[in-house]
Formats: sequence, C-alpha cells, structure tokens
Amino acid sequence: MSSIGAKNLTYEDYLSLPETKQRYEIIDGVMLMAPGPTPAHQWFMQRIFINLINYVTERDSGVVLVAPVDLLVDREPLRTRQPDVLYLSAERTGVKGLSDLMGIQVLESSSALVVEVLSPGNSRRDIEDKLADYRRIAVRECWLVSPEAETVEILRLSIDAAVTTAIFGVDDTLSSEILDDFTLPIREIFGQVFAKGI
Repeated sequence: MSSIGAKNLTYEDYLSLPETKQRYEIIDGVMLMAPGPTPAHQWFMQRIFINLINYVTERDSGVVLVAPVDLLVDREPLRTRQPDVLYLSAERTGVKGLSDLMGIQVLESSSALVVEVLSPGNSRRDIEDKLADYRRIAVRECWLVSPEAETVEILRLSIDAAVTTAIFGVDDTLSSEILDDFTLPIREIFGQVFAKGI
C-alpha cells in the first residue's frame, strides 16, 4: 500500500471524503491506497461471499458484505480497515438487511467474521497488524485465505490473542466455530471443482 493525500486525517475529515470504489485503509490518520485486486483475488472473494450469503440468507441471521467497506477501529488517531469479506451477525449488531444499513457511512459495529484473501505483497507484519485491529473491535473469527498454499486458516480472535483453530487444505471442507452447520469445500474456493469437471 502507498500513502496518498493529506496526512493526519481526522474522523471529521474522513466523513467529508467523497465516496470511492478504490480500496484503502487509514492507519493513524494516513490514507494507504491498495493496488487493484487481481481477477483471481476477486474469484476467491466471490466464491466465499456466495457461500456465506446463501448460508446467512437462509437463516436470516445478518448481512454479508464485500470490500470496499470501512470498519472503524479508532477515531483518534483515525484507523480503518477494509476486510475482503465481512459478516455482520444480526444477533450482535441488530443489522438484518438493507434498511439497517441505510445512512451508515462507516461500520462501527463489530463484525462477527472477517475474511482476508492474502496476496504476495502481504507481509506477516501486515497480517498481524490487521489481526490486532480486528481483535480490538471484537471481531470473533478471521479466515486467512492463501491462494499460494491453497489453504484457509481459521483464527479465533479475542482481546488477548489470535489463535489458529484449523487450517483447511484443498482436500478438506471448511467449518466455522461461529457458523453452525456451515461447510465449504476448499476446492470450490480455488476453482478446482470446476477445472476438474467434478
């Protein structure tokens, strides 16, 4: 990510920014612009989103959103994150549909689940910083999707730690501690189901 524009953005500055489809995060008041995602990155996000939205819609249990959408971490110094996919549980946030999202510029409710699709440019430090921010705003679970390894690492988050609870490979079926009865074959995320004609 590269920094752009004004330094030391305040929360009020942030609220006056025009709407954009560009991916960015604000870290300690500095806007960091991310390069556009690759088509493959968008594929992985889409496969996860489709499966999550089907699950959540069947149960009327909340809302699933894809980036770019801001999660507010801190107002001072201003800090936001944009996970690739996030799930807002109706039980935790009261958000059940569009009417609950209307007029909201930034999400201040804690997400139950975030998904990060890793790219070659992500350092371990970048990931650790994101996890620390997600822990601070009470996100319960994070999925780290590695296209290179074709794995999904599930982490349980708490204020004290991010603990790996499972790592699913291409022959496995993902399950989640916070989504009862949710399953997703890892091959479906990485396209092998379709490539092999299964």
